[in-house]
Amino acid sequence: MGATEASTHSLTALQEKVTEVAEHLQVPGVAVGVLIDGAAEHAFYGVTSVENPLPVNEDTLFQYGSTTKTFTATAMLRLVEQGRVDLDAPVRTYIPEFRLKDEDVARSVTVFHLFNHTAGWEGDLMEDMGPGDDALARYVERMASIEQVTPVGESVSYNNASLSVAGRVIEKVTGQTYEQAMKELIFQPLGLDHCYFFPVEIMTRRFVVGHNQAGDGPITVARPWAIPRGNNPAGGISGTVADLLAWARFHLGEGRAADGTSVLSEGILRRMQQPTVDTPGSALGDAVGIGWLLRDVEGVRLVSHGGDTIGQHSAFTMVPERGFAVASLTNCGPNGPQLNEDIVRWALAQYLGVVERDPEPVSMSEAELAEYAGIYETIAVTTTIKVRDGGLLLTPEVKPEVRAQLQEAGEEVPEESTTFRLGLLPGPGDRYIVTEGPAKGMKGFFARGAAGAVDRVHVGGRLATRVVESSPSST
Repeated sequence: MGATEASTHSLTALQEKVTEVAEHLQVPGVAVGVLIDGAAEHAFYGVTSVENPLPVNEDTLFQYGSTTKTFTATAMLRLVEQGRVDLDAPVRTYIPEFRLKDEDVARSVTVFHLFNHTAGWEGDLMEDMGPGDDALARYVERMASIEQVTPVGESVSYNNASLSVAGRVIEKVTGQTYEQAMKELIFQPLGLDHCYFFPVEIMTRRFVVGHNQAGDGPITVARPWAIPRGNNPAGGISGTVADLLAWARFHLGEGRAADGTSVLSEGILRRMQQPTVDTPGSALGDAVGIGWLLRDVEGVRLVSHGGDTIGQHSAFTMVPERGFAVASLTNCGPNGPQLNEDIVRWALAQYLGVVERDPEPVSMSEAELAEYAGIYETIAVTTTIKVRDGGLLLTPEVKPEVRAQLQEAGEEVPEESTTFRLGLLPGPGDRYIVTEGPAKGMKGFFARGAAGAVDRVHVGGRLATRVVESSPSST
């Protein structure tokens, strides 16, 4: 089979797979891209909106969500290479007014801590600080009231607020808004001509809206469309799947733009993809780099980052040693993340022969499971874990005050919470895997305090603290 025939064959298989999974999971719109041996393949499915449908195509913009964090990290590393930022310098070197409840942390936390989720403060501050150029400054100022959960540098807990601090550092160093600095540091040098932050830039182009579905009910448009500007460094970019593959080319390459211009040294690119802290058994993978999430499958290192916004979901995975990348963008929850997971796993197996398999949980008695039951909290979510039918049931619920904030901002928050079934995994570390539901395959772990009792749980990459013990048979 010739090269052209092989490419045509794989492209057909990609389109067939995307269509099959999208129809099965009832996701309205999908864009998928694969980069293999320097060649790009794309597949598209469905429509931009169930209310005002347009076909999803190569020009359609999706929200990248938290994949944006890799762009913010790369921009910061450009400033590091230019000698304008020191990763090991305290944040206060660049934001002298930076305040937290814990003054020792505010004084000692470094720029580096912002990018590997080890700052330790509550990471999901969701207040909308408005659309003005002062949004990031106001957001960072508001952080003076949030709690420190773990000592800085000690534990990994997914932290959106840290990226807003990083965005403010970029503003202070460049003297520009975060968004303008990103255009000059990243978008323009790399020719990412279809990446945007603001709805006013996006509304004249073809773009998807997010969707929600409650149970077996109808698929409905999710509102509002955009996340608050104060969260842009953590998840604000919208763009095409082609620009995500261009992003992959850059990070898989030698740090050069398409025209050969040096943008960032290859050494720094590779440093970003090296572990800075281990996270075994976490939903984040096996380790965290600088902006990247890392995991090993069959001895192959995967470098990735996904994102979730208001009814939109992204997945982005690279295999540097094989020059491979896959990006999947969807516009519906709760099934969008499952589609992305299915497509990424299929692509790894189809193109590279790398098969990712979920480990099998062990059988445990209700008495053995009882020590994990309880109520755990983060700044935004209360998670209840109960023992039921020989397993653990995990139910996360948005806190009433956070729900009110989101509703005040116009966001539709589902009234019913989703319950996930967990199974404990063999070996040390109190690791678990979700065995049923839309997050099937997601991993996490329980953590123990000095006395050996379970006092925290890692859910969705976030460390939640136990506040109440629960009866193993409680309903």
